[in-house]
Amino acid sequence: MTDDSAAGTSYAAAGVDIAAGERAVELMKSRVAASHRPEVVEDVSGFAGLFDVSALKRFERPLLATSTDGVGTKVDLARRLGVYDTIGHDLVGMVIDDLVVCGAEPLFMTDYIACGRVVPERIAAIVGGIAEACALAGCALVGGETAEHPGLLGPDEFDVAGAGTGAVEAAKVLGPHRVRPGDVVLGLASSGIHSNGYSLVRHILRESDLSLEATPPELSRTVGEELLTPTRIYAKDCLALIDAAEVHAFAHITGGGLAANLARSLPAGCDAVLRRSSWEPLPIFGLLETYGRVPRAEMDKTFNMGVGMAAVVAASDADLALRTAAERGLPAWVLGEIVEGTGQARLV
Repeated sequence: MTDDSAAGTSYAAAGVDIAAGERAVELMKSRVAASHRPEVVEDVSGFAGLFDVSALKRFERPLLATSTDGVGTKVDLARRLGVYDTIGHDLVGMVIDDLVVCGAEPLFMTDYIACGRVVPERIAAIVGGIAEACALAGCALVGGETAEHPGLLGPDEFDVAGAGTGAVEAAKVLGPHRVRPGDVVLGLASSGIHSNGYSLVRHILRESDLSLEATPPELSRTVGEELLTPTRIYAKDCLALIDAAEVHAFAHITGGGLAANLARSLPAGCDAVLRRSSWEPLPIFGLLETYGRVPRAEMDKTFNMGVGMAAVVAASDADLALRTAAERGLPAWVLGEIVEGTGQARLV
């Protein structure tokens, strides 16, 4: 029997480093605090996040909206490239921009990170990116959890997920019930692939001679850098559009592509007719299509193709909405229109 056995088994011997977790918390504290709104109340125990809901008194009938999501297999590319701060933006984009579709103002968010081994600097970079993106979205990061799973995940493997909560006035909820024939559909530009379709991206990388280190003539940087472009955060932009113009619905363009996601925001008696000629997909999409020999129909239902959010607005306010987006530095354009139909969105 060895001396270690005589001393007994420890948590550290099982692969869990409590001290590393504590150091990660210390490294991220200031960046998390920077995301806080005035309603955040300190929980001295550190076990929960507290939020002063008396702020909801300004609502006549406040509805809470909630959403949860992850980043998916994009985390594998972040791991391979050793870049950890950008996926925090991806997480916030996936969670918080789902909330704003119904018109909700994001209030707060929590995160969860599972990893095979806690590397304090890596965890702090991930959470720091989440906090930074929360600030961009106008919500507070009020808490989270980092779990070390040795033996279940490899030492450098990790995954992230999060949940967010927002509030919207009941009488102002956006959605299919407001959409009518004659409305205009606006496209709000994506920053890139965002966080959907990365299983197909990774398949293309495995099966073709496209590499993460390559700099094709279509791009101004490496493929890896392009693929890790963080998700655009639309929350404040969408809320600004709601304040400025008559917005009837939004559609967050995530898994399933433009047509499928927009159809979710249409009533049974309306179709959305979207013009392909109204925008040019970003070069990365053409690159993946070519190297992967992916049919256009498959591209359309897998990726956002350059449209990260769609807004359905009253025709009389379309120009005002476009001006508002331009003032905020958000590329937007007339993507199509709403016509009588059966609840479908189609590209023509």
